[in-house]
Amino acid sequence: MNNIIRSSLKKLRINNISNPDLDLRILLNHSSKSKKKIFFSNIDNNDINLDKFYKILKRRLNHEPISKIINKKSFWKYNFYVNKNVLDPRPETELIIEETIKLFKNKNKKINILDIGTGSGCLAVCLAKEFINSKIKAIDVSNKAMKVAAKNFKIHKCQKQISYSICKLETIEEMFNLIVSNPPYLSENDYEKTSEDIKHFEPKKAFLAGKDGLLFYKKFAKKLPKIMKSRSYLILEIGENQALNCLKLFKNSELKFVKKVKDLQKKDRILIFYKL
Repeated sequence: MNNIIRSSLKKLRINNISNPDLDLRILLNHSSKSKKKIFFSNIDNNDINLDKFYKILKRRLNHEPISKIINKKSFWKYNFYVNKNVLDPRPETELIIEETIKLFKNKNKKINILDIGTGSGCLAVCLAKEFINSKIKAIDVSNKAMKVAAKNFKIHKCQKQISYSICKLETIEEMFNLIVSNPPYLSENDYEKTSEDIKHFEPKKAFLAGKDGLLFYKKFAKKLPKIMKSRSYLILEIGENQALNCLKLFKNSELKFVKKVKDLQKKDRILIFYKL
């Protein structure tokens, strides 16, 4: 085995890095001087920018996520640019795309969509790709996050479909056929229990939602029915133990509860509402 591989794997394992072999292959390929794919079996040290490799290896040894090091995260069918200013797209959030496709079977239909807290812009891009005649408004309160989203809108050539604005939800007056959101939903106590990786390398405001974790759902229950057209849908991601509390918040709104969706770990993850 090549000395670089041997010593690097040893360091990764000592530092309790999960999937050290996979991570090392990614780091090596990210440090490649050419487009040639690097495998452990065919590695040539001359093909690697060693200065770059050792710098990014050090970052991984400090438990910085691979996605933040290579500025790339896969979601749905696409790769997205990410950095420390946005939450990494999670697989469970893909359920929002899946459920939208079930609700709007005609993909050519003109749908007016609002994406609240767009972050990296992953939901807006995926919905734009699936529903080619849709018009999407992506909003976020973070200027830094919106720069990332705008970059992804450009990378995926969705600028004509997606408009974006750095603003609070309260300022939105347009009407929509579909509203989607993966808002912050951790309580202060839950956030304190999260991993150090999350605390050090992802934005706190993307997770924290007040003392009880319900801050944004309280706002949504009051505001969203007012900007939803008749026969429109709301699809929300929630924390695993929040379904009951969220349903209580929406009980007196104009919206009818449609269904709850569980993720692959059988945890409550998505709530869907309908406006008559």
